[in-house]
Amino acid sequence: MQKKSYPDSLVPKYTFSEENQELLLKEDPIIKRMKKARNDKSKDLFRPHFHFVNPENTLNDPNGLCFWNGAWHLFYQVRPPEDQRLHWGHAVSSDLVHWRDLPYALYPGPENGCYSGTVLIENERAIAIYHGTEIGNMVAIAKDPLLLNWEKIEANPVIPFGNESEPPKPYGIFDPCIWEKNETYYALSAGIEENNFIGKHKATTYLFRSKDLVHWEYLHQFIDNEKFTLEGDDIACPYFLPIGEKYILLFFSHMTGGQYFLGEYDKINDKFIPHKHGLFNFGATFPGGVHAPSATNDEDGNVIVVLNMNPAKPTYKPDNYLKSFLDVEEDKKRFTESATNTQYDWDQLITLPRKLSLKNESEIFIEPVETIKSLRKHHSRLENINLEANKEFYLDHISGNTIELVLNIVPKPSALFEIFVLQSPNKEEFTKISFYYKRGLIYRAPFENDFRANRIMSTALSRPVNHESIVTIDTSNSSVLPDVVARPPEIAPVAVDGNRIEFQIFIDRSIIEVFINKTQCLAVRVYPGLNESVGCSMRSRNQDSHLISLDAWEMKNIYKE
Repeated sequence: MQKKSYPDSLVPKYTFSEENQELLLKEDPIIKRMKKARNDKSKDLFRPHFHFVNPENTLNDPNGLCFWNGAWHLFYQVRPPEDQRLHWGHAVSSDLVHWRDLPYALYPGPENGCYSGTVLIENERAIAIYHGTEIGNMVAIAKDPLLLNWEKIEANPVIPFGNESEPPKPYGIFDPCIWEKNETYYALSAGIEENNFIGKHKATTYLFRSKDLVHWEYLHQFIDNEKFTLEGDDIACPYFLPIGEKYILLFFSHMTGGQYFLGEYDKINDKFIPHKHGLFNFGATFPGGVHAPSATNDEDGNVIVVLNMNPAKPTYKPDNYLKSFLDVEEDKKRFTESATNTQYDWDQLITLPRKLSLKNESEIFIEPVETIKSLRKHHSRLENINLEANKEFYLDHISGNTIELVLNIVPKPSALFEIFVLQSPNKEEFTKISFYYKRGLIYRAPFENDFRANRIMSTALSRPVNHESIVTIDTSNSSVLPDVVARPPEIAPVAVDGNRIEFQIFIDRSIIEVFINKTQCLAVRVYPGLNESVGCSMRSRNQDSHLISLDAWEMKNIYKE
């Protein structure tokens, strides 16, 4: 039976000699076009200065983050101007912070679009495995210094879709990831496990193996009886990586967004046993929430991850996805008109790179990569300030919409501490970050050697072993603009050792990322409509709090400096 095939991309494609690639790029017409697009879009007030955003049109999932030939490579899904099907865009960085555009890497044809996948680095080549829409999962290989020349293997799709004449396959064929073990390639294919109730399926992944990248044998589901995700979740965009003595599976659910499992890899039976589950966003992925991960290991065995973030304001004319989340036809019409009238076509952006490292058997540290510090300039500092109860403390000399704030506070005896950013003088607009000290769940364990009972729980027969605190980001007052889509507050638990809390807050025009105690991170999209919405303040509720220190920096523009 003849394979299904779609036409080649309309975007110009060039092959680069392996010598003098940097010189050739200076004259490349695609690179010149991207440079002009970046310059034109830099006038957009919501376009970030130190987060990665693609130069042309839409951005979708980041893909194939990897380290090759002394540099970090980031791939991402994008719709070029000439061809609205998804291609893989490409950027390179020496430090995970300063990114430089490279030509498009993967072009559709024979697949209808190049969707999510990962890149495996071998000694002399990079292997990309990805989902080719309408036909199946694909493999492409590059060997040149900047990974500019990708060649799809002739056997594609290597894991094909079925057809009407075949019985249904026992596995899903969707976003893949790849690794190598004992001179054998293994690949996950993302998917769901169905049941009898519509929308009530369970998340799962399907495992394949191959000796040659061409012939793939289906083995089984990679996870048995997974108990952490919700009914209706799926696993998309999987990344399976070692982290310390454990393994981590990062993924995206179309219902609940970016998340991960931490657990054990049974290499004999080729099964993953998750022991811990974590989230990258704390609500639905749309609007303005965290989307899909792309991840790889660093030289120390930690995991570096970036995620794309969805818009909460229509900014892209041909592909206004936001209107699908509205129920009223009049609202859909208004949003379509808003996107049509925009000057600049772009939508999503990429979070700052986060380093995940193993804290203990069941927890991870999460923090921005160290090289973010290279963007700091114009330092300000406050120390040893008592924050009186219920009085707003204004940071008169600290303001901006491209800044980093690092706060160390002792919230006790107050249980609620608030930080206001992107605030207008009269508070028409502000985004509120709140910390609730020990106002989350209490985890309890029975008293040891208690003769009365050790298999039951009650406050009388048990002791608290962990009492979570809570951090929230509330964007309900972040914008006065009529076409910004409201997002419910992000609400996340955070572990607190002692009572000293460190906030590391990054504000970059239309994104806020908040790291707390290196154990939690929240991120949201925001769209302040007033030019003067750049102020910052703090407030301790009901009782005093103590500000140990506050450091603030302006942040450099990676596209200008």
